[in-house]
Amino acid sequence: MGALSHIRVLDLSRVLAGPWATQTLADLGADVIKVESPEGDDTRRWGPPWLEGGEESAYFLCTNRGKRSVRIDFRSPEGQQRVRELAKTADVVVENFKVGGLAKYGLDYASLAADNPGLVYCSITGFGQTGPYAARPGYDFLIQAMGGLMSVTGPADGEPQKVGVALSDIMTGLYATIGILAALSEREQSGQGQHVDLALLDVTAATLANQASNFLVGGRVPTRLGNAHPNIVPYQAFATADGHCIVAVGNDKQFHSFVSELGLPELSDDPRFASNEARVANRDELVGMIQEKMLQSDRDEWLNRLEAAGVPAGPINNVDEVFTDPQVLARGMRVTLPHPDNPDLEVAGNPIKLSRTPVEYRRPPPKLGEHDELLD
Repeated sequence: MGALSHIRVLDLSRVLAGPWATQTLADLGADVIKVESPEGDDTRRWGPPWLEGGEESAYFLCTNRGKRSVRIDFRSPEGQQRVRELAKTADVVVENFKVGGLAKYGLDYASLAADNPGLVYCSITGFGQTGPYAARPGYDFLIQAMGGLMSVTGPADGEPQKVGVALSDIMTGLYATIGILAALSEREQSGQGQHVDLALLDVTAATLANQASNFLVGGRVPTRLGNAHPNIVPYQAFATADGHCIVAVGNDKQFHSFVSELGLPELSDDPRFASNEARVANRDELVGMIQEKMLQSDRDEWLNRLEAAGVPAGPINNVDEVFTDPQVLARGMRVTLPHPDNPDLEVAGNPIKLSRTPVEYRRPPPKLGEHDELLD
């Protein structure tokens, strides 16, 4: 039995942030019913690539496993009533419509909670339920820009860059999961549900982490540093004789080991580099000396030497290299699920490892309307 096997989730969300939250809940054992329009979730058509032998896009498959799909047109009174009936027996509802968008159908929090006071209702929007931007639509790319993430991503002498996956959406999905679980835990004490309000912009601002603190505490606006770190040196990518690798020196002991392997042990006692604060102040000079040495040997030779010396370092893997890496495979991060159109469908695994109620992959991503019998 999964940790959340006693929880039923009604998923009214589409695309990524909401479905990411509900997929996480499904992996943990929740019974997730995905309500789709007769046309289906938009991402079913976000391809290529497509599932071999079927019509589902790879995008849809990445965020909808473990769910049951029913088709309901809740623009119609009959459809609205069907959703209300499902919500009466649900513990959680997740939706990502525009602010107020479901009220006209009687499917907003106040309406559904009137019939089910214990309901935890999670709304995911670009800008939240309040504030001057609340009515605006929000998309991950837009939010990465407005939330400051693009301003600190990319080369120092290049243009701002978005992250290579829709990270604001995914982080919002994870924060939504946390908020839902907190509300469910509190319900055990009060017996009452509540409205969980998640905004992509809020999440992106919150997860600027040290970059936000660098500004709020230090008063300096962070800038793009490419693959370098604003607070730690050396902590970046270096070119070697046949490619690039990452070196992530986190303390003075590791720095001593690193420069010893470089054949520059005297740098440990040099006042310009003896502490991290000094290394940050003299970043360019130090990085130039390191780079000159790193070019003298191949990537794998450096990685072997640095691992033996206890210096954190690693390759820059392509996605195919990630999903053939022995550590990734050993941790169960490449999972096969039998799908009606492909008995060997592969998906990325869930990283949560629970000792007593482990994640279970019970269902593949559903075909549109595959479980319409639930409405009979």
